[in-house]
Amino acid sequence: MTFANKCNEIFDQTVKLYHVTDNVDAVFTNPFAEGTIESSLARKNWIDAVQWHLEDIIRDENIDPVEALALKRRIDHSNQDRTDLVEEIDAYFRECYASVAVLPDATLNTESPAWAIDRLSILSLKIWHMREQAERTDATPAHIAKCQAKLDVLLEQRDDLTTAINQLLDDIAEGRKFMKVYMQMKMYNDPETNPVLYGKK
Repeated sequence: MTFANKCNEIFDQTVKLYHVTDNVDAVFTNPFAEGTIESSLARKNWIDAVQWHLEDIIRDENIDPVEALALKRRIDHSNQDRTDLVEEIDAYFRECYASVAVLPDATLNTESPAWAIDRLSILSLKIWHMREQAERTDATPAHIAKCQAKLDVLLEQRDDLTTAINQLLDDIAEGRKFMKVYMQMKMYNDPETNPVLYGKK
């Protein structure tokens, strides 16, 4: 099985596991051994699944403002965890391909493998929830048809992205492309770089 196809399998499994409880406070029991890339991919998708539902909750127009602020801070923390994990996955790829002889005419990709895999993880959630809408029994035929059409597009997007990621990894393995990873350097969570935070000192 190619790497991106393995990602899809793990992501679909993790999304399904999240929806057993459908609870943003549920404890994640990782089915994969700690320290493996499979474990990292599953953790990544669990973070995405929880954040997806936090984003739903915070859009409730009747939400208590204090609760909304707490949720916003939780989402900020989740975004940082997501970014850290993407960088961890890219570190795995850098190690995998460290000994590859880069060809003289090798080119750079627009994004690292892990950031492309991040999009694959989000697609697994979009597909789950759009399928849920397309299978509703309490919705109008027009709603169901619209959601089915969107689901078809999402499935095509996943096929295309899966192919593109596998091609990128093949190109890196053969030296036709090379990895150059920039850390995200997010500033808003850092008390040294967010002026609202360091201004309070």
